[in-house]
Amino acid sequence: MSKKITIVRSEHFNAAHRLFNKNWSNEKNEAFYGKCNNPNYHGHNYDLEVMITGYINKESGFLIDMKLLSNVIKDEIIDYMDHKNLNLDVPEFSSLIPTAENIAQVIYNRLRSKIQDEFELKVKLYETSKNFVIYPS
Repeated sequence: MSKKITIVRSEHFNAAHRLFNKNWSNEKNEAFYGKCNNPNYHGHNYDLEVMITGYINKESGFLIDMKLLSNVIKDEIIDYMDHKNLNLDVPEFSSLIPTAENIAQVIYNRLRSKIQDEFELKVKLYETSKNFVIYPS
């Protein structure tokens, strides 16, 4: 039996957000989230890596068609989040604080519903060049 292989597709999007817990006072939000609690929002240049793991198809030689993967990411993530205010424009964040951790989970869930179950899926989301999350870990 052959071993599993992982392919990675990198993408990029820009989005604004505000970290704010509506159950906390303004003072607590400001103390906890600092500059990320700016009432006028702030933006990030997010870098995204989508990792697909599985077995190579013997007929095609591909694990998965990268063009197909690129299209799914574009439709489900880039078109959905790029140049958006995550708090105001992305429905999932009406009830979730748009932290990098929660953004990664939303991205995963949107992609998971479009990628065949035979493949393992992970997302790596860079909020800055020094801060990133991987989901699931």
